[in-house]
Amino acid sequence: MALAREPNAGLICPSDSYTSTHRKTIISLAARHAVPAIFAWREFVSDGALVAYGIDRIDMYRRAPSYIDRILKGAKPADLPVQQPTKFELAISLKTARALGLTVSQSILLLADEVID
Repeated sequence: MALAREPNAGLICPSDSYTSTHRKTIISLAARHAVPAIFAWREFVSDGALVAYGIDRIDMYRRAPSYIDRILKGAKPADLPVQQPTKFELAISLKTARALGLTVSQSILLLADEVID
């Protein structure tokens, strides 16, 4: 992996179907080559990724029924306001950080929604 030969390299993985499908392989390769990686979904941290930061999907799913209700009551979808995520999640794996020789500051740990040790 050429990225591993670069000083201070890291990997930012997008939240797409390819990354989701191959997440264990990507996480395994990042670990094998000691490359810190960040993903969009906290489940990736449970699989061994260093950090995940992204939208809280459960919060997004909770807000969807109000849109559906308005459409079923006759609102035109084009007339509904665009909603953006308002809640984000940060998950950190201390086990992965130690394996990479990284120290996560206490201030970052306090901000995290989930810390896996």
